[in-house]
Amino acid sequence: MRSKSQKLMNEISAYVDQYYNERHTVPSVNEIAKGVGIAKTTSYRYLVAMNDLGMLSYDGPSRTIVTKMISKFSDSTVPAPVVGAIPCGTPEEEEENIQEYVSLPVSLFGKGEFYILKASGDSMVDAGIEDGDLVVIRKQQEASIGDLVVALDESNANTLKKYGGIDAASHAAILLYQNQAKYPDKRILVKELIVQGVARHVIKAL
Repeated sequence: MRSKSQKLMNEISAYVDQYYNERHTVPSVNEIAKGVGIAKTTSYRYLVAMNDLGMLSYDGPSRTIVTKMISKFSDSTVPAPVVGAIPCGTPEEEEENIQEYVSLPVSLFGKGEFYILKASGDSMVDAGIEDGDLVVIRKQQEASIGDLVVALDESNANTLKKYGGIDAASHAAILLYQNQAKYPDKRILVKELIVQGVARHVIKAL
């Protein structure tokens, strides 16, 4: 068997994992080819080789691909990457960095695309979110007044705050602190609000 590129095999494995994480199904041979930028025949040959090497499980007739990450999840769970911390205070830049994947039971969290952030700061304690809590975020770009949003402003800084609607005077989006004892009525006005997700659950130790 002709030697295969380890780099390309890693790219194929990463693409399958990303595809599954976003769509909760595996890509076809043709979709892998397009996603990685190779020919369909090359995609097929690499999947067969990766199966032989134990890098993943590939069954051609059923078009089933199971990577090490996918094997950790069942139909009753959805995968959620843990991507580091989110500041609960002044907006700060946060580079997305997947630390691990967590399996979330559908019966508790519902279906959808989620990610998990570790909260830092004390500006959301009135909403039940304290420093060190794990916040389960549903990926979406829309938010309603009262939602707890992961917001990205025009400076590419993100923060976790309560969405308070649009300020009548400035027409800017309102992001509200949720700690009346320490930050009474404190807010942030954002001219161009980009929502990266809405907080749906909090995981914390008792």
